[in-house]
Amino acid sequence: MSLDPQVQGLLDAFKAQGLKSFEQMTVPESRETAMAFVGLEGDEEAVADVSNHRVPVKGGDIAVRIYRPAGNAPHPMLVYFHGGGFVFGNLDLVDKVARSLCNASNAAVVSVDYRKAPEHPYPTAPEDAYAGLVWARENAAKLGLDPARIAVAGDSAGGNLAAVVSQMARDRKGPKIAHQVLVYPVTDAAGDYPSRKENAEGYLLTQGAMNWFFGHYLTSPGLASDAYVSPIKGDLKGLPAATVITAGYDPLRDEGDAYAKALAKAGVAVDHVPNPTMIHGFFWMKGVIGHTQSIYDRVGRNLKAAFGTA
Repeated sequence: MSLDPQVQGLLDAFKAQGLKSFEQMTVPESRETAMAFVGLEGDEEAVADVSNHRVPVKGGDIAVRIYRPAGNAPHPMLVYFHGGGFVFGNLDLVDKVARSLCNASNAAVVSVDYRKAPEHPYPTAPEDAYAGLVWARENAAKLGLDPARIAVAGDSAGGNLAAVVSQMARDRKGPKIAHQVLVYPVTDAAGDYPSRKENAEGYLLTQGAMNWFFGHYLTSPGLASDAYVSPIKGDLKGLPAATVITAGYDPLRDEGDAYAKALAKAGVAVDHVPNPTMIHGFFWMKGVIGHTQSIYDRVGRNLKAAFGTA
């Protein structure tokens, strides 16, 4: 299928603006440029309450922001990890995304600002992400959250972290996760897939950018086969049910498809939602791509079903 006309228009606008790919930037430039995506995310949806917290982690602390829906506590919780190639992104960049997830799922969203590479390479990001999950569960009562109804979600690098944290929680006998939402996730840093060549250039995320991200994230190429880097390399049995969202014009399309199939083969219930006319990043573009709202609606329905609030 051809590109969605709104997506094509957006790519044309980016080209006219001379937008560089991330691998052509310095790390500080990538972090500054990424903040421009806030303007594509649409309206800032109202939620009942927003609170900011600091969570202790090994070697320091990280920021966490909680978005609560209307209604009586305790609320089911969705622990969310933003994308950004493990290099950029923060709570403000995805503030609108978190608000939309809160309203779509009628759950509290716990947005975790894990530390970034290259200052904090692997395994800092997954360890921070897992620490955020454990903190939310352990402090659920005073935060107005339900420790018995927990899901995780993330997009791109954050989708990787949601998948990895689901494995960590099982492996470490940690919080029980009811559902994982993986939006165009990074699942295999060691493999090779046709979509990496088919969609290597011209669709916002490039394969060159992916190589640049991993060059900052991994201190050794051999780490790419670690299950907490490439979750498809791990044992997938006993993991929570999953919603896996992929995009047709995305270098990561095939590894997302492969992970959905691998989860299903391992006996995990999977709702795989291919979006053949979309590009990587469309989940952050609700303000300019009409199709995106349908994905928030789909995610919201699946989470409500997992939480027993449908």
